[in-house]
Amino acid sequence: MHVPDGFINAPVSAVTGVIAAGAIAVSLRGARRELDERTAPLAGLVAAFIFSVQMLNFPVAAGTSGHLLGGALAAILVGPYTGVLCVSVVLLMQGILFADGGLTALGVNITDMAIVTTVVAYAVFRGLVKVLPRRRSSVTAASFVAALLSVPCAALAFTAMYALGGTTDVPVGKVLTAMVGVHVLIGIGEAAITALTVGAVIAVRPDLVYGARGLTAPLKLRVGGELVDAPAAEPVPAAARSARSTRKIWSIGLITALVLAGFVSFYASASPDGLEKVAHDKGIDAKEQPHHTGDSPLAGYGVKDISDARLSGGLAGLIGVGATVVVGSGVFWVIRRRRTQAPAGPRAEAV
Repeated sequence: MHVPDGFINAPVSAVTGVIAAGAIAVSLRGARRELDERTAPLAGLVAAFIFSVQMLNFPVAAGTSGHLLGGALAAILVGPYTGVLCVSVVLLMQGILFADGGLTALGVNITDMAIVTTVVAYAVFRGLVKVLPRRRSSVTAASFVAALLSVPCAALAFTAMYALGGTTDVPVGKVLTAMVGVHVLIGIGEAAITALTVGAVIAVRPDLVYGARGLTAPLKLRVGGELVDAPAAEPVPAAARSARSTRKIWSIGLITALVLAGFVSFYASASPDGLEKVAHDKGIDAKEQPHHTGDSPLAGYGVKDISDARLSGGLAGLIGVGATVVVGSGVFWVIRRRRTQAPAGPRAEAV
């Protein structure tokens, strides 16, 4: 759903740019509360993983494909504020390095793909986990539904922006019907990927899943026919804590992202994605403008001057994952450091 330059006029693009900037500013502050010693190292990895999976277009209908948006996945794994930042980093890297998503439309894309999907998905997710049984399977099920709903909501948001500032005269009703229809199908793929990923992480390290915090009921023992709280466990030795380090899952996650972007992406569907298909069929792309970084050596997810398509696309994917994890990790390291260096509140004076 990467919107190119020229689909939305300058005034609406400017307004969404302001909205995106404001949301990012709020998210930078909110992420300080979400990022701790467990999630901070993983936030950059989540961004890189989303980048890699977005390269894996899957067929959803005749001549149409879809790919992960990632807002739901990021919000559930590392928190909604951090999730907005993760997807924003991905969109920035895609726009600058790969000419995917217009630069003047960056505010449109961040508002649509980072803010709307994350806010909708996390609101649905939190609502579901409050009413579902307090089990890991409930987290996975809530992730599926949240991700499923977030994609057509993003399609609705794009339609609203098109209604306000579309540069062509295509009737809004036709855009709405086509966008929502195809993105409901794409939402099913989004939901499956999100649920599988969250389920995989929660199976081995539930403490790393932000959305699963506080869902574990305290252990109870039956004594004399009554349930009582179990005694507190002994403190975990430092060596055991070290064994539970996030380094292993971080390494596995990075290797997975590199394999997906560098190798599996070659087998992704070559059909246009939902927005591209709708734009071409309905004429929304009549005033599309050339991308400002269209001459980038990585434009189109290939390395310039390398004729072998498999090698070119694979190298571009590896570079993209590497760049995203470096930039994302740098951003979240700074946020985490600012949290740890924040001055404590005013001390109480002795009376």
